[in-house]
Amino acid sequence: MQATSLPRSAGQLRHFNRFYTRQIGVLDRELLGSGRSLTEARVLYELAHGGSLTASDFVWRFGIDGGYLSRMLSGFEKEGLLERKPSEKDRRVSELVLTAKGHAAYAALDRLSQSASEALLQPLGEPERQRLLAAMSAIEALLGEKPQSPVALRPHRIGDMGWIVHRQAMLYTQEHGWDGSYEALISDIAGRFLANFKPDREAAWIADQSGAILGGVLLVEKEPGIAQLRLLYVEPEARGHGIGRRLVEECIAFARAKGYRRLELWTNDILIAARRIYETAGFTLETEARHHSFGKDLTGQTWALELRPDPL
Repeated sequence: MQATSLPRSAGQLRHFNRFYTRQIGVLDRELLGSGRSLTEARVLYELAHGGSLTASDFVWRFGIDGGYLSRMLSGFEKEGLLERKPSEKDRRVSELVLTAKGHAAYAALDRLSQSASEALLQPLGEPERQRLLAAMSAIEALLGEKPQSPVALRPHRIGDMGWIVHRQAMLYTQEHGWDGSYEALISDIAGRFLANFKPDREAAWIADQSGAILGGVLLVEKEPGIAQLRLLYVEPEARGHGIGRRLVEECIAFARAKGYRRLELWTNDILIAARRIYETAGFTLETEARHHSFGKDLTGQTWALELRPDPL
């Protein structure tokens, strides 16, 4: 994949920022016709949800100018939206507390914001909404925002296999320099899985967070009594959080429940993180052999797990 220069990437980011601020009305003097600025709305939001906050918290945690903040808070006090109470931890410090009127003002802003967001989404069909939400989740993850929703493991849907092939091909090219023959291989694996899918004997699990696919794995019937784990992957920004382990555990539990006596997989020794997951799950290395594939000299490995029925 051809790299995008940093200046060009920054220009595209700025273009998106200009587009999005127009969409949500950030540049309007009054947010959503409320009579309040975006910063005032943010302060009310944080006071309604943030627990004990002081003026210093808004300066240091949220980067609001101290002079502007002081004038804003004085205005809120005059309106009866805000009270200052001595902190129990330090009587020299005043904590900011919304009054009942302040909570009502925030609730009105929240309703306006909710209605505006619904109006923005309303013209989109369900598939387009899911694409939008997935893209937003990806932006949050890539730019450092902590995930707000849990990662769910769900069955595959139409379109998932194409996405998995796309992402794996891209990731292995970026991370290991593999060529297009790897994409051809995994396209064949995914295509045969869909064409010959046996729901009573096979399964796929997709790691999904608010519509964003963070990883996946397949389990197929290799031959009677033997299942095969295929195409395990986790997106780079989602690694280190146990998603790969959960996907492998789902495969093992399914294979055991379906009466398979053995679960196998094939990988390459350079995929160190995946190998650690397999070892931790109880797989043992059975064979390995040098081969030239995907434009590289590699060492392929076959791992296996002998399954035992769960005790009653």
